[in-house]
Amino acid sequence: MGRAWDPARDTRERLLMLEQREKARAQARAVAEGVAETVALSKRRGSAFSKEPAGKGGRETPYQRRTGLDWLHHKGRINDGQKAAGERYGACFRRAEAEAPIGSTLEIQPGGGSRGEPALEVVLRVAARRARAREELEGLRSRLMAQPDLVGACDMICGRELTPREAGGGEREGLRLEAVLKVALDLLGAG
Repeated sequence: MGRAWDPARDTRERLLMLEQREKARAQARAVAEGVAETVALSKRRGSAFSKEPAGKGGRETPYQRRTGLDWLHHKGRINDGQKAAGERYGACFRRAEAEAPIGSTLEIQPGGGSRGEPALEVVLRVAARRARAREELEGLRSRLMAQPDLVGACDMICGRELTPREAGGGEREGLRLEAVLKVALDLLGAG
């Protein structure tokens, strides 16, 4: 035994549903406008983004931030070999610079590491990995003759993944950094 049909209740429910749908659309528009504003501001600061065309059903795809090397390669300003050399430098830079610091020996807890290893062995393995990465990075930097402009351009664009304009703080300095980076990538790729 169901409820009796009430046209007034059906109308209220339909209006409530339409109101909720419109609120959801308004909120989605506000979010899209906020994202577009953030992307536009970041682009003015030199960030590079890519966005795939809308997929099936017209659904929006997310923005993806491009690294400096990806942006330069996409624009045809560096070739495949230069990009590969920059990616090698960047991976080595991040391994050497981004590893967690080794804690004090006072922080080592009895009982060992996650795999039942003694904690000191874990600390020593992390230290050895970081030392190898730093040695490799120093080797790459020596190929750049430890020249500060070449090393700085590689650190900012390959290592920290900034676009030349972001790294330089403007168009003019960005173009200078781009030229310096091309020389550095040629030197890295030659070895």
